[in-house]
Amino acid sequence: MPKLDLDAIDAVNRTGYPPPHDKAVEGRWQRRFATASGLTRLGANHVVLKPGAWTSQRHWHDHADELVVMLEGEAVLVEDEGETVLGPGDIAVFPGGVPNGHVIQNRSDSDCVLLAVSAGHEEDSGEYSDIDMRFGPEGFTHKDGTPY
Repeated sequence: MPKLDLDAIDAVNRTGYPPPHDKAVEGRWQRRFATASGLTRLGANHVVLKPGAWTSQRHWHDHADELVVMLEGEAVLVEDEGETVLGPGDIAVFPGGVPNGHVIQNRSDSDCVLLAVSAGHEEDSGEYSDIDMRFGPEGFTHKDGTPY
């Protein structure tokens, strides 16, 4: 099954973010390729961001590398260095272990579509730059370690 049938993979907009941090991703719809295809060492998602939606809260990973390829529409990459407009064909990369919080936001009035790929340590962890939250194998915690 090397060729995936995109239409056969359910689009979901679930998140584990605790309120109120879940609001920013309400318009994020993902088709999870790893789940559908049996990939175990690579995460890959086809992501549609409705107008106003974000890919995540602004974050960085301790171990996992991330790569994003814009397929359709326009979005804004927000990171420590500032903001960059992304359009079809643009690629952004985020090496694990680099504390540069990043998020992609759809500030346009049309959907945007991207491919998000991640790989690295299976028990990755990281931090959210703008809110009091970390993630790891134990789930979401405050930065002092207390659970949400």
